[in-house]
Amino acid sequence: MTRQKRFTSRGERVMKWTHKLSNKSIRFKLLVGFLLFVIPLQLLLIFDNYYAMRVVNEQVANSNRNLAALYMDQIDRSLEEVDKYLRTTVAFESDLIMLDTPKEIGSDNYYLAKINLFNKLERDINTYKEMEYLFVYSSVNQELITNQPAGETMDRLKVIREGMTNMLRERESWPKQSFEKWFPYQLGEDYYIAKIQKIGNVYIGGWVKASKLMRPLGLLDMGPEGKSLLVTDNLEPMNGVMPMDNVDDYLQVSTQSEQGQFSLLILIPYSVILEHLPFLQRIWYIVILGALIILPIFYMFLRQNILIPINRIVTVMRRVRDGNLDQRVERHSVSSEFELMNDVFNSMVDQIKALKIDVYEEKLLSQQAELKHLQLQINPHFFLNALNTIYNLAQFRNYQLIQDMSDYLIQYMRFMFQSNLKLVTVEDEIAHTRNYLNIQAMRFQDGFTYEIRSDHASLMQARIPPLMIQTFVENTIKHAITMDEPIHLRVEIGRSEGDVLRLIIRDTGQGFSDESLGKWQQEPAAEHHGSDHIGIWNARRRLRLIYEDKAQLWLSNHPDGGANVEIRLPLQFEDQP
Repeated sequence: MTRQKRFTSRGERVMKWTHKLSNKSIRFKLLVGFLLFVIPLQLLLIFDNYYAMRVVNEQVANSNRNLAALYMDQIDRSLEEVDKYLRTTVAFESDLIMLDTPKEIGSDNYYLAKINLFNKLERDINTYKEMEYLFVYSSVNQELITNQPAGETMDRLKVIREGMTNMLRERESWPKQSFEKWFPYQLGEDYYIAKIQKIGNVYIGGWVKASKLMRPLGLLDMGPEGKSLLVTDNLEPMNGVMPMDNVDDYLQVSTQSEQGQFSLLILIPYSVILEHLPFLQRIWYIVILGALIILPIFYMFLRQNILIPINRIVTVMRRVRDGNLDQRVERHSVSSEFELMNDVFNSMVDQIKALKIDVYEEKLLSQQAELKHLQLQINPHFFLNALNTIYNLAQFRNYQLIQDMSDYLIQYMRFMFQSNLKLVTVEDEIAHTRNYLNIQAMRFQDGFTYEIRSDHASLMQARIPPLMIQTFVENTIKHAITMDEPIHLRVEIGRSEGDVLRLIIRDTGQGFSDESLGKWQQEPAAEHHGSDHIGIWNARRRLRLIYEDKAQLWLSNHPDGGANVEIRLPLQFEDQP
């Protein structure tokens, strides 16, 4: 039970919020109005902020792209100068031809050529300071000639010479176009840029560490996390480390070398770029944050001074609409306009309540007058039927039955004159009906029988409208009895669930016609059926006046044949006020 109450209260809260957020409510319209004002403003500021960031990023990207192109052009010019030197040496240096022959043949000339080439390399390396090594390699004699850089240890020189030798041996079988550009070569953990010119079986080339080419770029301020890298065509960094985990946090600018198989890649953190935005950028953030803070504060102000007072009035209006005229809007010191609205509304509810009471009293008087009229309408109707019965008995000179019928009429009239109240006991109604049935049984003898049953003796003290049973019994006598076959009438008094009194009148005649049933299911008026069915209409109308919609009357045909009338009334043992 507690859980059910909890769910009920939760459902009521949901329904309240649904009412509050209805698209026709002031709360909803104010909220939409605020959002229509604030959201476009916020979107405009966000777009402006995004546009400014995009412009700054593009400007920085263009600036660094130009810078990268400038440095790459500088590197390419240096490499091109070395490349020209290598081609010139191949074309005009005769000592290279001596290295293309085995050293056993003309050994003196061979060694003299080696000395000359070594001296040339030592001398020319000073002209091309971007280079670390110039070398000549004889694949016929498997000998390598290089200059010796100042300050280089013998161990390091040995490692580099072995690396050059391995590189040259690997490229002996390469096609000629492989030597057209500078290419990267990894030796241990270091990358080198190399270029080779080939004449016969002799190779001449240049060799430089990738990090040495990048030294001029080290003078640029790209922030503590900015990077400038030489990368291979496979994007392998040749100096430094690529930030693979958060590479999207960097502005990336790259330029391809025209002389070599590598590129210059500049990585600048967006945080470094955006820290140089104008002061207006921060003002935008302050405006957005301020709007987000002010909006709920302003909404609370409107809620306290406008929405809550309106909600109080609307809540009372709904309760008054549901019929609770005792509800009033409580006075709150909010504003003079709402105080006036509350006073006027409370005054209107007072007037409506007074008018409703007056209308209700007039309605009661009208219903009582109509009920009296209906009861008087029954009396002559039944009285005429009774006189017709006496007339028929007189034709047969059955004076005993005439006396019984006259006695019945006396009891009937006494019953009617003593029953000014709108309700009588079931016991009195049954006694009255039994007298009538006895007369009809004597009249039709073997052609008519009846029985009356009650589920419990206490039901005989229940209150029902007068002549409610007798009306439908008389209808059976009038329309069901024929001389062709006997008719049996059965009256049942029972009780259903919910304190409901059930009255059933059933006969074995021909039953109601389909036309009559169809018309009665449509709540017919008396004039729609003529005087033959005025008793049924009278009973239905009296039930409506006394019980409103709490009483039910069903007319049907029993599956075994005959008419079936069922009346359900609120079970009561005292007169209604």
